[in-house]
Amino acid sequence: MQFSMSFIPEIRFGENIHQTLGRAARTFGAQRAIIVIDVFLVQSGLSGSVTKALEQEGIRTRIFSAFTGEPKLAHLRAALEMATGCDLVIGIGGGSALDIAKIVACCAASGRDPMHYALAANPLPKNPLKKILVPTTAGTGSETSATNIFSGPEGKKLWIWGAETKADLVLLDPSLTATLPANLTAWCGLDAFVHAFEAATNRNTHSGAQFYAHEALRLIIGALETAVQEPGNLEARGKLLLGSCYAGIAIDNCGTAIAHNISHALAGLAPVHHALATALGFEATIGWLVEAATVDLDRAAGACGVDKAAKLPAFVSDLMDRCGLVRALPNAFDAFSAADLAREMKAPENQPMRRSTIRDVTDADIDRFAARMMALAKGQ
Repeated sequence: MQFSMSFIPEIRFGENIHQTLGRAARTFGAQRAIIVIDVFLVQSGLSGSVTKALEQEGIRTRIFSAFTGEPKLAHLRAALEMATGCDLVIGIGGGSALDIAKIVACCAASGRDPMHYALAANPLPKNPLKKILVPTTAGTGSETSATNIFSGPEGKKLWIWGAETKADLVLLDPSLTATLPANLTAWCGLDAFVHAFEAATNRNTHSGAQFYAHEALRLIIGALETAVQEPGNLEARGKLLLGSCYAGIAIDNCGTAIAHNISHALAGLAPVHHALATALGFEATIGWLVEAATVDLDRAAGACGVDKAAKLPAFVSDLMDRCGLVRALPNAFDAFSAADLAREMKAPENQPMRRSTIRDVTDADIDRFAARMMALAKGQ
């Protein structure tokens, strides 16, 4: 087998390591930074302490928190305008904050609109602004990936990807994840689990990525239920955060598969938390997926502590039950049908995930999965 691994940013892990952010920024020679941060973290006072630490190092700051949910083109443009004159971008929060920060770092350097780079229409600038990323959820793995997702002008999910969007430094601090509510801890942890599993088993997988994916599965399985039930358990939080990071490395090299095809398609219809949609899509397809009976599926099962892949559907459903996952789509989906979801799953922007799935995904499969998913809408 031949494979190559994409570069992994410098990663620093530890409780309260976010308090070193000011000194870290100074090592990049920064003079003015934009901080992209989730609004509830602003309200918690975190942005104030981070701003103070940066200003003590002589770095002027601007705060951008005018976004909710997954990134939209309008969010990117607003953040980009605020980034004028900055030489450092700091992303603090969940995947949305991190993706916005990464995209802005590239667009601010080139002066180009984000749509210029959507779906790899044009090469990214080779001199992006420096980026420091501090995840506060254990789910997306965006801190180590080269993929960045946002909703375009028509509300469809678009991607900007490339090594130029990667962080220059990642700070993993389990203390910043301790206030995440139980349902979001479960959703995000399951999202990271699916990242690792799909990267370890899809058509693009290789032993380099599996090194990270399998360890991510072990860490997440060993810590998720505890993190949900004991939010202040920083050992469990740390394992979950590290597992999410490793899963991000894995998908950066191998991509995802059918569960993400479904979750992105759902988001094309109505607002839904990506992690919840991915978890539901995974449970709806795992029984079909393991029928492929590949060595990679069995190895991934082993990393989960299951002796063979055929037992994974029951294992996954039991894990979701223990984490309190409610199998339901938001009310907004009552207005849509299975045919609507199937159409989105077949859309061009969702085809890479369809093609990477280890089994051929037929149109009949898509219709069946779409019906299964839409049955979770309360009005169906």
